[in-house]
Amino acid sequence: MAAKRGTKTSMKNMEKELLCPVCQEMYKQPLVLPCTHNVCQACAREVLGQQGYMGHGGDPSSEPTSPASTPSTRSPRLSRRTLPKPDRLDRLLKSGFGTYPGRKRGALHPQVVMFPCPACQGDVELGERGLAGLFRNLTLERVVERYRQSVSVGGAILCQLCKPPPLEATKGCTECRATFCNECFKLFHPWGTQKAQHEPTLPTLSFRPKGLMCPDHKEEVTHYCKTCQRLVCQLCRVRRTHGGHKITPVLSAYQALKDKLTKSVTYILGNQDTVQTQICELEEKRVSLLQAIEECQQERLARLSAQIQEHRSLLDGSGLVGYAQEVLKETDQPCFVQAAKQLCNRISRAAEALQTFRPAASSSFRHCQLDVGREMKLLTELNFLQVPEAPVIDTQRTFAYDQIFLCWRLPPHSPPAWHYTVEFRRTDAPAQPGPARWQRREEVRGTSALLENPDTGSVYVLRVRGCNKAGYGEYSEDVHLHTPPAAVLHFFLDGRWGTSRERLAISKDQRAVRSVPGLPLLLAAERLLTGCHLSVDVVLGDVAVTQGRSYWACAVDPASYLVKVGVGLESKLQESFQGAPDVISPRYDPDSGHDSGAEDATVEASPPFAFLTIGMGKILLGSGASSNAGLTGRDGPAASCTVPLPPRLGICLDYERGRVSFLDAVSFRGLLECPLDCSGPVCPAFCFIGGGAVQLQEPVGTKPERKVTIGGFAKLD
Repeated sequence: MAAKRGTKTSMKNMEKELLCPVCQEMYKQPLVLPCTHNVCQACAREVLGQQGYMGHGGDPSSEPTSPASTPSTRSPRLSRRTLPKPDRLDRLLKSGFGTYPGRKRGALHPQVVMFPCPACQGDVELGERGLAGLFRNLTLERVVERYRQSVSVGGAILCQLCKPPPLEATKGCTECRATFCNECFKLFHPWGTQKAQHEPTLPTLSFRPKGLMCPDHKEEVTHYCKTCQRLVCQLCRVRRTHGGHKITPVLSAYQALKDKLTKSVTYILGNQDTVQTQICELEEKRVSLLQAIEECQQERLARLSAQIQEHRSLLDGSGLVGYAQEVLKETDQPCFVQAAKQLCNRISRAAEALQTFRPAASSSFRHCQLDVGREMKLLTELNFLQVPEAPVIDTQRTFAYDQIFLCWRLPPHSPPAWHYTVEFRRTDAPAQPGPARWQRREEVRGTSALLENPDTGSVYVLRVRGCNKAGYGEYSEDVHLHTPPAAVLHFFLDGRWGTSRERLAISKDQRAVRSVPGLPLLLAAERLLTGCHLSVDVVLGDVAVTQGRSYWACAVDPASYLVKVGVGLESKLQESFQGAPDVISPRYDPDSGHDSGAEDATVEASPPFAFLTIGMGKILLGSGASSNAGLTGRDGPAASCTVPLPPRLGICLDYERGRVSFLDAVSFRGLLECPLDCSGPVCPAFCFIGGGAVQLQEPVGTKPERKVTIGGFAKLD
């Protein structure tokens, strides 16, 4: 019984939300003004008529002709249409015979129709088209109809075609936009005619279009302009009016507004018991004060009464909550966005009112000793937990390699989050019917997450939101990540096959190497007058590739003098660099595996090495990507160009095709593609001339144990 009584009270309070501010009756075909208030279409026309605006009363096409409004119908129960009242005709004629106030005849500038909103008491600009440019609030119409059915407002629905006294309607027709009794329905849907195919429906007081249509182009709205805060159709998007605006699909606006409104309503409903408890505490405090205080009775009672009235108004606002719950039942996405936009601000203000409770009665009394310290402490410490704010994704620490590592943080003054939800999806996946589906990781602890086994060569979009006792917060901004074009190759550095290993310092974890020239290079400077003597130090990867496609990334110190990063045949690398003498000719090119001036070079054969040359923070690119990977050949730098060194370099080896690609490992932009002889095992290789350093990118996931197979040796990591 209590629940039923509470429902009736809520429905009764909600009636205030369904009354037109002009006629003080329930809305009939309401229009949404630019100020987000509603007004009946007939009332709006009358208001504009009183203001002297003629021809701006609405869109005639929005009300198709129905049997109920056609003078030529011949029903045995048909009543004549009522003519406009003479006083209204006189008022319209005196207002200017169709001229507009403040505008001369033949004015060059189009007129802007102003509408005095009865709700906010402000002048609202309707544009040149007047009411014809406004949307019809179909959601509000549905709520009004459900309310009428629940509380039986207005009694039974009567037939619109009967002459007085009309009979009760038993059927409705969406095509004819009228309600009929059995006799009139048969009369207006004779057998053998096209109207006989009309499907009868339940009688209703309002016939609405199937979907929300754009008032400018008469097409169904599909998008929402965040800049203008207006629903738009496909034709509106291509017009200059919305040029440069942020336009999203109506599904996104629908989901965002529905989530926001749902959380606010849930928050208010969840705290109604708290408000009731506060009112009970205040009533008890009132009784206690009346018994203990006589001299200060009037002043204290006035303060407490005002506070009680304020908190009771929160409960009286249940009509607003009931209306919001009815709006949440709306499934038509454009209509919901239209109605929910008006509610969000009012619901938000109601939610904020719950957080400002402070006791009005002071604990300092002169004429009595009443200890209210405990109660004051409880009331002062009363606080409602809010949902976390949208997290901020740390783009500097978020990256994709063998797996995807996502890192984020909460804004400085955000409420805490108990756990997070991570959502991700591929943006380049084959299109499927319906909205894009997100994959979800629930209840993620901490501020980072590891997404395993991503697809190679894909683009992922990721987002995060926090959750606590108050519910889920807003999503973070989307971040897009490119995954490597091939499976990541895990390997360590092995300097056994290089020359002058005393000049190479390999880190303990074998993932970084630094070339320290030291005294030998200083002594070589004495021979600069007779020839160029430079030392080439080489370090190889401890894994050889024999099939498939592989990818790895590394970072080169921008201060390096000359570093070459690439791949080569294992046999040729060992043959060329194990125990090789110093480079004494400027024509020597380690990239091609032999002296670049040799006359017996075969142009068609793929080179055994492919290297990218880096020095002093720059990358040296050859004049042609299909040429030999040696980038300091006979033409020299004159036929080359340089580009800035990215933070990380990526190498993609396609063993079957005999091709190697060098990429910017951050944006995955291609730098160079070269042919490569893949007739045998191919190893990663790094060459140093002078000082330099290289760091392999650390894998995201845990690496399993593996055996190293290079040069006939085997070892277990």
